[in-house]
Amino acid sequence: MQYRRLGKTGLQLSALSLGSWVTFGKQVHLDAATAMMKTAFELGVNFFDNAEGYEQGSSEKVMGEALQALGLPRDEFCVSSKVFWGGKKPTQLGLSAKHVTDACHAALKRLKVDYLDLYFCHRPDLHTPIEETVRAMHNLILQGKVLYWGTSEWSAAQIVEAHRVAALYNLTPPVMEQPQYNLFERDKVEAEYRDLYTTVGLGTTVWSPLASGVLTGKYNEGLGSDGRLSLPGYEWLRALYESDEGKAKLAKAKALGGLAKEIGVSMHHLALAWCLTNPNVSTVILGASKTSQLEDNIKALDVELGDDVVAKIEDIMQNKPAEPTDWTKN
Repeated sequence: MQYRRLGKTGLQLSALSLGSWVTFGKQVHLDAATAMMKTAFELGVNFFDNAEGYEQGSSEKVMGEALQALGLPRDEFCVSSKVFWGGKKPTQLGLSAKHVTDACHAALKRLKVDYLDLYFCHRPDLHTPIEETVRAMHNLILQGKVLYWGTSEWSAAQIVEAHRVAALYNLTPPVMEQPQYNLFERDKVEAEYRDLYTTVGLGTTVWSPLASGVLTGKYNEGLGSDGRLSLPGYEWLRALYESDEGKAKLAKAKALGGLAKEIGVSMHHLALAWCLTNPNVSTVILGASKTSQLEDNIKALDVELGDDVVAKIEDIMQNKPAEPTDWTKN
């Protein structure tokens, strides 16, 4: 396993980590989750990602029971939660100080831990002042219930504002962001956040590196009736790939499959290895529904992509964000 620092912090996370979105509490239950987390830990994974909104808390309950059953040393792994979607009542949604605090306490109970290593604001809350959210996170850190806090799918401007507020009132700023990042979704990580890696030392825990399975090649011959795109409750995801934009992505995925075959690697290993070529990625969150799938995904660490292969990938994708204009050369 490789380890990378979470932005400018001293925390080192495994380059590949294990997430529970769509799987724990839905496709994966206690026995399978325990076996999967045991295997992940033995292979060097030290970060397990979760959220209050994953299966209405059931995902965290399954993970917590698995952690308890395994008895892993608390100083050898990191676990996260995210706050935003806790329920339907007004006080169960968003990033108010009340919900940020209540959600943290609930996550600690479900995960059966005394503190969260990482705690994310799952989305920006346009109805709550950023100062209120920053202060709530700061208070949880002072209480020892959270070690690091961050954001997920926030804009660069919102992250910068959180840092401005933190500096103004001597509060703890966010240190990491959890954005979607894969060969289809690149703008936030490669363009919008470009300056934040050096200015505020932003770390990233990226999700959906395989684009919900599309970058495994399983849909290269059609969407079929298997996989995440056919799960109840995820009809929106299938509709995305039935659109014209989605069909164009599927065509690119098929071309990537041809390139993977040409260089002698599996398509999903190619996609995961590509994510890891970005030095601003702190950890790539894997999703898996069975242990053998997880073990196979972790083998992507053995794949090295040369400049020539990366160039061929860019020729297929044609979506690399433009570099900033250097006006001194005009």
